[in-house]
Amino acid sequence: MKNHVSLFSRRRGGLLWLFSGAIFLFPASLSLYGMDWPSPNGRMIRNFGWNDKGQPSLGSTFTGEGPLGAAEEGELLFIGREGDNASRLPAPLGAWIAIDHRDGLISIYSRFDDRREEYIPQSISKNTFLGRAGISGWSDQEGFYFSLFDRKERRWVNPSMIITPFQDETAPGIQAVALRDAEGALFDPGETKTIKQGRYRIFAQAADTQNGSAGFLAPHRILCSVNGIEIGELNFETYSARDGILMVYRNGLVPVRQVYAPHPAFDVGEVRFNRGQASLEIIAQDLRGNSRSVLYRLTIE
Repeated sequence: MKNHVSLFSRRRGGLLWLFSGAIFLFPASLSLYGMDWPSPNGRMIRNFGWNDKGQPSLGSTFTGEGPLGAAEEGELLFIGREGDNASRLPAPLGAWIAIDHRDGLISIYSRFDDRREEYIPQSISKNTFLGRAGISGWSDQEGFYFSLFDRKERRWVNPSMIITPFQDETAPGIQAVALRDAEGALFDPGETKTIKQGRYRIFAQAADTQNGSAGFLAPHRILCSVNGIEIGELNFETYSARDGILMVYRNGLVPVRQVYAPHPAFDVGEVRFNRGQASLEIIAQDLRGNSRSVLYRLTIE
Protein backbone atom coordinates (compact mmCIF):
# COMPACT_ATOMS: atom_id res chain seq x y z
CA MET A 1 0.00 0.00 0.00
CA LYS A 2 1.44 3.34 -1.03
CA ASN A 3 0.30 6.77 0.09
CA HIS A 4 1.68 10.27 0.11
CA VAL A 5 3.21 11.68 3.28
CA SER A 6 0.39 14.25 3.55
CA LEU A 7 -1.64 11.52 5.28
CA PHE A 8 -0.09 12.90 8.45
CA SER A 9 -1.26 16.40 9.37
CA ARG A 10 1.33 18.83 10.72
CA ARG A 11 1.08 21.63 13.25
CA ARG A 12 3.81 23.41 15.16
CA GLY A 13 3.94 25.42 18.34
CA GLY A 14 3.96 24.54 22.00
CA LEU A 15 3.95 25.59 25.64
CA LEU A 16 7.73 25.78 26.00
CA TRP A 17 7.54 29.43 26.96
CA LEU A 18 5.45 28.63 30.04
CA PHE A 19 8.52 28.43 32.27
CA SER A 20 11.20 29.34 29.71
CA GLY A 21 13.28 31.29 32.20
CA ALA A 22 13.32 28.58 34.75
CA ILE A 23 14.75 24.61 34.46
CA PHE A 24 15.40 17.75 36.44
CA LEU A 25 17.26 15.61 38.37
CA PHE A 26 14.95 13.84 40.77
CA PRO A 27 15.38 15.82 44.02
CA ALA A 28 17.15 14.00 46.82
CA SER A 29 14.36 15.13 49.16
CA LEU A 30 11.76 13.21 47.12
CA SER A 31 11.97 9.45 46.93
CA LEU A 32 10.68 7.71 43.85
CA TYR A 33 6.88 7.46 44.08
CA GLY A 34 6.96 9.81 47.09
CA MET A 35 4.19 12.10 45.83
CA ASP A 36 0.45 11.52 45.63
CA TRP A 37 -1.88 12.27 42.73
CA PRO A 38 -3.88 15.46 43.41
CA SER A 39 -7.16 13.52 43.44
CA PRO A 40 -7.88 9.83 44.10
CA ASN A 41 -11.13 10.14 42.15
CA GLY A 42 -9.91 11.57 38.84
CA ARG A 43 -9.72 9.45 35.69
CA MET A 44 -6.72 10.13 33.47
CA ILE A 45 -7.83 10.75 29.89
CA ARG A 46 -4.61 12.21 28.49
CA ASN A 47 -1.13 11.59 29.87
CA PHE A 48 2.40 12.89 29.63
CA GLY A 49 3.80 12.35 26.15
CA TRP A 50 0.58 11.93 24.24
CA ASN A 51 0.71 13.17 20.63
CA ASP A 52 -1.96 15.85 20.72
CA LYS A 53 -2.33 16.95 17.07
CA GLY A 54 1.40 17.22 16.64
CA GLN A 55 2.13 18.59 20.09
CA PRO A 56 3.35 16.66 23.16
CA SER A 57 1.22 16.69 26.27
CA LEU A 58 3.45 18.09 29.05
CA GLY A 59 1.25 16.83 31.87
CA SER A 60 -1.78 14.67 32.65
CA THR A 61 -5.42 15.61 32.09
CA PHE A 62 -8.06 14.16 34.44
CA THR A 63 -11.85 14.14 34.43
CA GLY A 64 -13.95 13.82 37.54
CA GLU A 65 -15.22 15.76 40.50
CA GLY A 66 -14.09 16.47 44.04
CA PRO A 67 -11.31 18.30 45.88
CA LEU A 68 -7.70 18.64 44.75
CA GLY A 69 -4.86 18.25 47.24
CA ALA A 70 -1.18 19.15 47.09
CA ALA A 71 0.90 16.24 45.80
CA GLU A 72 3.62 16.90 48.40
CA GLU A 73 4.64 19.49 50.97
CA GLY A 74 6.26 22.66 49.68
CA GLU A 75 6.04 26.43 49.35
CA LEU A 76 3.28 28.24 47.48
CA LEU A 77 4.73 30.00 44.43
CA PHE A 78 1.72 31.39 42.61
CA ILE A 79 -2.08 31.39 42.47
CA GLY A 80 -3.74 32.34 39.20
CA ARG A 81 -7.47 32.79 38.75
CA GLU A 82 -9.60 32.37 35.66
CA GLY A 83 -9.33 35.51 33.51
CA ASP A 84 -6.38 36.92 35.46
CA ASN A 85 -3.89 38.29 32.92
CA ALA A 86 -1.59 40.02 35.40
CA SER A 87 1.00 37.23 35.31
CA ARG A 88 1.19 37.22 31.47
CA LEU A 89 1.23 33.43 31.67
CA PRO A 90 -0.91 31.37 29.34
CA ALA A 91 -4.70 31.62 29.50
CA PRO A 92 -5.02 27.91 28.54
CA LEU A 93 -4.24 27.06 32.18
CA GLY A 94 -7.31 28.89 33.49
CA ALA A 95 -7.20 28.71 37.29
CA TRP A 96 -3.81 27.37 38.38
CA ILE A 97 -1.49 26.96 41.35
CA ALA A 98 2.27 26.34 41.41
CA ILE A 99 4.06 24.80 44.42
CA ASP A 100 7.83 24.54 44.92
CA HIS A 101 8.90 21.21 46.47
CA ARG A 102 12.55 22.13 47.05
CA ASP A 103 15.51 21.44 44.77
CA GLY A 104 13.63 23.11 41.92
CA LEU A 105 10.77 20.64 41.43
CA ILE A 106 7.49 22.48 40.84
CA SER A 107 4.02 20.95 40.72
CA ILE A 108 1.38 22.79 38.70
CA TYR A 109 -2.38 22.29 39.13
CA SER A 110 -4.60 23.95 36.54
CA ARG A 111 -7.88 24.04 34.58
CA PHE A 112 -9.91 23.50 37.77
CA ASP A 113 -12.74 25.42 39.42
CA ASP A 114 -11.15 28.31 41.33
CA ARG A 115 -14.24 29.23 43.36
CA ARG A 116 -13.11 28.56 46.91
CA GLU A 117 -13.38 30.06 50.35
CA GLU A 118 -10.53 28.24 52.04
CA TYR A 119 -7.29 30.14 52.59
CA ILE A 120 -4.26 28.53 50.99
CA PRO A 121 -1.21 29.00 53.25
CA GLN A 122 2.26 29.92 52.05
CA SER A 123 3.65 26.75 53.61
CA ILE A 124 1.92 23.77 52.00
CA SER A 125 1.46 20.39 53.62
CA LYS A 126 0.86 17.21 51.66
CA ASN A 127 -2.82 16.97 50.61
CA THR A 128 -3.49 20.64 51.47
CA PHE A 129 -6.81 21.60 49.84
CA LEU A 130 -6.17 23.63 46.67
CA GLY A 131 -9.55 23.74 44.93
CA ARG A 132 -12.08 21.52 43.24
CA ALA A 133 -12.10 19.78 39.92
CA GLY A 134 -14.06 21.86 37.45
CA ILE A 135 -13.80 23.77 34.20
CA SER A 136 -11.46 26.65 33.40
CA GLY A 137 -8.91 27.53 30.76
CA TRP A 138 -8.72 25.16 27.82
CA SER A 139 -11.02 22.50 29.23
CA ASP A 140 -14.50 21.44 28.20
CA GLN A 141 -15.39 19.00 30.96
CA GLU A 142 -15.11 18.68 34.74
CA GLY A 143 -11.55 17.87 35.78
CA PHE A 144 -8.06 19.31 36.07
CA TYR A 145 -4.59 19.31 34.51
CA PHE A 146 -1.48 18.31 36.49
CA SER A 147 2.17 18.72 35.52
CA LEU A 148 5.66 18.69 37.04
CA PHE A 149 8.56 20.95 36.06
CA ASP A 150 12.19 20.96 37.21
CA ARG A 151 13.56 24.46 36.80
CA LYS A 152 17.13 23.43 37.61
CA GLU A 153 17.38 21.12 34.62
CA ARG A 154 14.80 22.93 32.49
CA ARG A 155 12.64 19.93 31.85
CA TRP A 156 9.09 18.71 32.22
CA VAL A 157 8.79 15.42 34.07
CA ASN A 158 6.38 12.53 33.59
CA PRO A 159 4.38 12.51 36.87
CA SER A 160 4.16 8.71 36.74
CA MET A 161 7.94 8.59 37.21
CA ILE A 162 7.48 10.04 40.71
CA ILE A 163 3.91 9.10 41.62
CA THR A 164 2.82 5.45 41.73
CA PRO A 165 1.35 4.63 38.30
CA PHE A 166 -2.29 3.60 38.17
CA GLN A 167 -3.00 -0.12 38.25
CA ASP A 168 -2.88 -1.47 34.73
CA GLU A 169 -2.51 -5.05 33.53
CA THR A 170 -3.20 -4.39 29.84
CA ALA A 171 -0.34 -3.94 27.37
CA PRO A 172 -0.28 -0.85 25.14
CA GLY A 173 -1.78 -1.20 21.68
CA ILE A 174 0.05 -0.63 18.40
CA GLN A 175 -2.53 0.67 15.96
CA ALA A 176 -0.36 1.27 12.89
CA VAL A 177 3.21 1.23 11.60
CA ALA A 178 4.40 2.99 8.45
CA LEU A 179 7.66 3.36 6.50
CA ARG A 180 8.42 6.55 4.58
CA ASP A 181 11.01 6.49 1.79
CA ALA A 182 13.26 9.32 0.59
CA GLU A 183 10.56 10.49 -1.87
CA GLY A 184 7.96 10.82 0.88
CA ALA A 185 5.88 7.76 -0.04
CA LEU A 186 4.40 5.77 2.84
CA PHE A 187 4.25 1.98 3.03
CA ASP A 188 2.34 -0.25 5.42
CA PRO A 189 4.77 -3.11 6.22
CA GLY A 190 1.81 -5.31 7.09
CA GLU A 191 0.57 -5.12 3.50
CA THR A 192 3.66 -4.26 1.45
CA LYS A 193 6.09 -7.17 1.91
CA THR A 194 8.60 -6.08 -0.74
CA ILE A 195 10.30 -2.66 -0.79
CA LYS A 196 13.33 -1.13 -2.48
CA GLN A 197 16.62 -0.79 -0.66
CA GLY A 198 17.34 2.60 0.85
CA ARG A 199 16.66 4.73 3.89
CA TYR A 200 13.26 4.79 5.53
CA ARG A 201 11.77 6.68 8.44
CA ILE A 202 9.66 4.56 10.77
CA PHE A 203 6.40 5.80 12.26
CA ALA A 204 4.41 4.01 14.96
CA GLN A 205 0.97 4.84 16.26
CA ALA A 206 0.69 3.40 19.77
CA ALA A 207 -1.57 4.05 22.75
CA ASP A 208 -1.79 2.81 26.31
CA THR A 209 -4.85 1.96 28.36
CA GLN A 210 -6.05 2.71 31.88
CA ASN A 211 -8.06 0.13 33.77
CA GLY A 212 -8.80 -1.67 30.53
CA SER A 213 -10.37 1.32 28.75
CA ALA A 214 -8.66 3.04 25.85
CA GLY A 215 -7.84 6.73 26.15
CA PHE A 216 -5.48 9.36 24.83
CA LEU A 217 -2.54 7.80 26.65
CA ALA A 218 1.00 7.47 25.35
CA PRO A 219 3.04 4.38 26.23
CA HIS A 220 6.12 4.81 28.38
CA ARG A 221 8.53 3.67 25.66
CA ILE A 222 8.52 2.65 21.98
CA LEU A 223 11.39 0.50 20.72
CA CYS A 224 12.30 -0.36 17.15
CA SER A 225 14.68 -3.12 16.01
CA VAL A 226 15.79 -4.51 12.66
CA ASN A 227 17.08 -8.09 12.43
CA GLY A 228 17.17 -8.22 16.22
CA ILE A 229 19.32 -5.08 16.58
CA GLU A 230 17.76 -2.11 18.33
CA ILE A 231 17.94 0.96 16.11
CA GLY A 232 15.50 3.28 17.85
CA GLU A 233 14.24 4.07 21.36
CA LEU A 234 11.69 6.76 22.08
CA ASN A 235 10.77 7.32 25.73
CA PHE A 236 8.36 9.64 27.46
CA GLU A 237 10.07 10.37 30.77
CA THR A 238 11.06 14.02 30.38
CA TYR A 239 11.05 16.89 27.91
CA SER A 240 14.04 19.22 28.09
CA ALA A 241 14.25 22.87 27.10
CA ARG A 242 17.43 23.65 25.13
CA ASP A 243 17.96 27.13 23.65
CA GLY A 244 14.24 27.74 23.43
CA ILE A 245 13.51 24.36 21.80
CA LEU A 246 11.62 21.54 23.48
CA MET A 247 13.52 18.23 23.24
CA VAL A 248 12.48 14.59 23.68
CA TYR A 249 14.70 11.50 24.07
CA ARG A 250 14.96 9.39 20.94
CA ASN A 251 18.42 7.80 20.87
CA GLY A 252 19.52 11.09 22.38
CA LEU A 253 17.76 14.44 22.66
CA VAL A 254 16.00 15.62 19.49
CA PRO A 255 13.48 18.44 18.91
CA VAL A 256 9.91 17.31 19.58
CA ARG A 257 8.84 18.59 16.16
CA GLN A 258 10.87 15.76 14.61
CA VAL A 259 8.97 13.16 16.63
CA TYR A 260 5.46 14.61 16.93
CA ALA A 261 4.88 16.21 13.55
CA PRO A 262 3.34 13.09 11.91
CA HIS A 263 0.17 13.14 14.04
CA PRO A 264 -1.21 10.79 15.28
CA ALA A 265 1.90 8.61 14.99
CA PHE A 266 5.38 9.01 16.50
CA ASP A 267 8.57 9.16 14.44
CA VAL A 268 10.66 6.45 16.15
CA GLY A 269 13.77 6.59 13.97
CA GLU A 270 15.45 5.92 10.64
CA VAL A 271 16.90 2.74 9.14
CA ARG A 272 18.67 1.76 5.94
CA PHE A 273 17.43 -1.46 4.40
CA ASN A 274 19.90 -3.35 2.19
CA ARG A 275 19.01 -6.07 -0.31
CA GLY A 276 17.91 -9.35 1.18
CA GLN A 277 15.52 -10.32 3.96
CA ALA A 278 14.79 -8.12 6.96
CA SER A 279 12.65 -8.35 10.07
CA LEU A 280 11.23 -5.15 11.59
CA GLU A 281 9.91 -5.23 15.16
CA ILE A 282 8.10 -2.48 17.06
CA ILE A 283 7.62 -2.78 20.84
CA ALA A 284 5.45 -0.55 23.03
CA GLN A 285 5.89 -0.68 26.82
CA ASP A 286 4.11 0.95 29.74
CA LEU A 287 5.41 1.91 33.18
CA ARG A 288 3.92 -1.22 34.73
CA GLY A 289 6.12 -3.41 32.53
CA ASN A 290 3.37 -4.52 30.17
CA SER A 291 4.50 -4.68 26.55
CA ARG A 292 3.22 -5.49 23.09
CA SER A 293 5.14 -6.08 19.87
CA VAL A 294 4.50 -6.45 16.17
CA LEU A 295 6.91 -8.16 13.76
CA TYR A 296 7.13 -7.63 10.01
CA ARG A 297 9.18 -9.72 7.57
CA LEU A 298 10.26 -7.79 4.49
CA THR A 299 12.02 -8.53 1.23
CA ILE A 300 14.39 -5.77 0.16
CA GLU A 301 15.08 -5.45 -3.58
